[in-house]
Amino acid sequence: MEFSAQQIAHLIEGTVDGNPHVVVRNVSKIEEGKEHTLTFFANPKYEHFVYTTAASVIIVNADFEPSEPVKATLIRVPNAYEALAKLLEMYEQMQPRKTGIEQPSFISPTAEVGEFAYVGAFAYVGEKAKIGKNVQIYPQAYIGDGVTIGDDTIIYAGVKIYKGCKVGARCVVHAGAVLGADGFGFAPDANNVYKKVSQIGNVVVEDDVEIGANTCIDRATMGSTFVRKGVKLDNLIQVAHNVEIGENTVMAALSGVAGSTKVGRNCMFGGQVGIAGHSHIADGTKCGAQTGINNSVKKENTSLFGSPAMDYMDFNRSFVIFRRLPELKKQLDEMKKEIREIRESKA
Repeated sequence: MEFSAQQIAHLIEGTVDGNPHVVVRNVSKIEEGKEHTLTFFANPKYEHFVYTTAASVIIVNADFEPSEPVKATLIRVPNAYEALAKLLEMYEQMQPRKTGIEQPSFISPTAEVGEFAYVGAFAYVGEKAKIGKNVQIYPQAYIGDGVTIGDDTIIYAGVKIYKGCKVGARCVVHAGAVLGADGFGFAPDANNVYKKVSQIGNVVVEDDVEIGANTCIDRATMGSTFVRKGVKLDNLIQVAHNVEIGENTVMAALSGVAGSTKVGRNCMFGGQVGIAGHSHIADGTKCGAQTGINNSVKKENTSLFGSPAMDYMDFNRSFVIFRRLPELKKQLDEMKKEIREIRESKA
């Protein structure tokens, strides 16, 4: 497909600065730009590429003031990154969607499959499952008995959704994710032999959630494990039984949330964040990568870092000190030596 700068600007409600008739046929990263491609600039660290890229069109923030001549045509928008996301979403929606039932696959006679749904080869849809309109279930996915999937949701290849779980509308579940496996519940008997505690709850994923590849969300012991509306989970995340993740919270790869923890709304977690069980994390909490939270966070909009977690600014001030510990230890040893020599000289 081919678009002019003017056509693209119209789609994203931007203004053209340069040649409105220049044509693009593909997209590229700004540092790898090629002629007739579209790119974007939002991070100040990449400004030097604006002047050297071979890309034909660059989406930039409206307030961007070049410090050197720019060869490319600029499209100015209030938020370049947001505009690019909108444009890519439009492009994706233009791609043809698969529909129909591929064979071999299995769909229980008691299951309900909505209009224009797609079920790929070797997929399994269990008894009394309810699949909404325009749902796409890719090959080798497993949809257990009594599972409900809302309209326009995409279930990619190899996803496993255990019995009784619910997935809302417009969700995306990436390859290899597992929803509804048993929570890690075991109780030792008198002989310290661990006996399994049956996990009879389910997982409820609300609307507009995206779940990354190989992420696991455990079913509740009783009741439900909740992933609320608008949550975005990266790849390789573990969400334990009876956890609740609040609306519009985002979590990067390799993070883990232990059982019965309640995570608030609008939280942001970097990679490898660990949260201890039975905690409550206040709305708007932000955690840097590898933060370890072993207690509840009660104050909203707190920024944390380190393990165990502490206030982000306190951590930075502390880091200035403990990065110098070897030097401070050497100074302390020298002072002790001098004090000892002074005492010995007076003896």
